[in-house]
Amino acid sequence: MTIYQATASAPVNIACIKYWGKRDTKLILPTNSSLSVTLDQDHLRSTTTSRADPTFTKDRLWLNGQEEEIKDEGRLATCIAELKRQRRQVEEKSQNAPVLSQYAVHICSYNNFPTAAGLASSASGFAALVASLAALYELPASHSELSLIARQGSGSACRSLMSGFVAWERGLKGDGSDSLAVQIAPREHWPDLHALILVVSDDKKGTSSTSGMQRSVETSALLQHRIKHVVPARMTAICDAIKAKDFDSFARITMQDSNQFHAVALDTDPPIFYMNDVSRAIIALIVEYNRASVASGSSLKAAYTYDAGPNAVIYAPKENIREIINLIVAYFPQSQAFKDPFDLFGSSNGQPGEIPLPLGFNPLVAKKFGLDAVKNLIHTCIGDGPRVLGSGDALLGNNGLPKVIAISALNQ
Repeated sequence: MTIYQATASAPVNIACIKYWGKRDTKLILPTNSSLSVTLDQDHLRSTTTSRADPTFTKDRLWLNGQEEEIKDEGRLATCIAELKRQRRQVEEKSQNAPVLSQYAVHICSYNNFPTAAGLASSASGFAALVASLAALYELPASHSELSLIARQGSGSACRSLMSGFVAWERGLKGDGSDSLAVQIAPREHWPDLHALILVVSDDKKGTSSTSGMQRSVETSALLQHRIKHVVPARMTAICDAIKAKDFDSFARITMQDSNQFHAVALDTDPPIFYMNDVSRAIIALIVEYNRASVASGSSLKAAYTYDAGPNAVIYAPKENIREIINLIVAYFPQSQAFKDPFDLFGSSNGQPGEIPLPLGFNPLVAKKFGLDAVKNLIHTCIGDGPRVLGSGDALLGNNGLPKVIAISALNQ
């Protein structure tokens, strides 16, 4: 008996120009264009196995070991239905193609990072789901065409379907056919740009992104100014900076856009507070780190950005990451020693938090926090788009149900 199954993994992406607000909540059409960096899925990824079988009685999905309801006309159902529709087109063109579009599907997905860690698990999750079903159905669609489907599951998921630097174009058409992801540059273009993720809190947000952005659309005058006057110019400028590998411009635009996004949250009625005291202290450290660098005749060394939560992402050239990790650990000591996957800290080079601060750095810009105020540090780099994996990586067993897989094994 033939088993119709495919497994794919997809990466996390972190926006530099933020998506905030929908002009169509059903199709998930954004009020403004956005731009993100795809992170390395060797460190952060969602993995999904999809199987179609005539014996399955209904579509089912398991996420991190728990079965999730596929609600009629919900986002999951919308994505699955559209992928089945495209499979039917394949079958209509080939009489020999198995009628997989008529079979129910079982889908199993795991994240190798905490779902609540503020790392856009829905983006990588829906991207992996779309990539895995597209592989199962042998669809001829391009990544940009598939991004139209992923967008309807989670807006930012469309950007996780490509490597490197990816724009999600706002589009103008009411049907959303021009609101899709476009690659600005592949990961090979700027390989020494790295990212350091600081997990400040893994608690569930008090205000979800979905409800928060809708409130902002309804009440924030600053958001309307941002949509019309700010984002279009920033999108052009940051794309130019990426193409020129101009980190100084990239960093300034990234930090300015993060600041304005959180200003929009504060301008929302009632106001939304996504950052906390630790978040603001991290900003103070990066601002002073950059000030000291510029004062010494150099350029900006790091850029912070925050999505809808307290967790920080710091972009920097690889050559600066060791210094930044040392700075962060000096102010936010860790209960467990930081193990760098890029081996930036050799035994003779000193350990994070023990190396002298950069020359000219004012240590009084922030107080030193208690143990694990920053719960985790994740050092990663620019990554590739979805990968279609082999049968050995499948998450479904022979019976079409999830295998008993230790989460720790998927973290490797």
